[in-house]
Amino acid sequence: MRTIALIDDDIYISSLVSTLLEKNGYRVIKGYSGTEALLLLEKERPDLLLLDLMLPGLSGEEVLSKVKDIPVIVVSAKDSPKDRVNSLLGGAVDYVQKPFDNDELLARISLRLRENTKKDRRLYSKGFMLDEESREVEYEGET
Repeated sequence: MRTIALIDDDIYISSLVSTLLEKNGYRVIKGYSGTEALLLLEKERPDLLLLDLMLPGLSGEEVLSKVKDIPVIVVSAKDSPKDRVNSLLGGAVDYVQKPFDNDELLARISLRLRENTKKDRRLYSKGFMLDEESREVEYEGET
């Protein structure tokens, strides 16, 4: 099961997106501020990060600059071309503007995870994850 970190300070949007992702087979971990996002990423390495830009504490842009080796899709209400360009040049693999279509968001997530799988040396099956590089096996998150 692929894990997606969802960082958004809007509890309503976070709940809706989390439900959508879980119904589509993803495990979701959530944070509600930029600071919380970094703490979350210290503990766990998700397969993908959905990141809002307008966060309390550290901004989404600041979080984005600190994220390494995790594909980030920015999901933001900021709608200027400058915001989109800065996010993409700052390390995001995609930019989705709020409000968004659920099917489009799922398609973009699927595409980015598929691209990342080419580099990813982990295999998934029925709750198991085998990391070929470290030779560790996890079952439902437990090593």
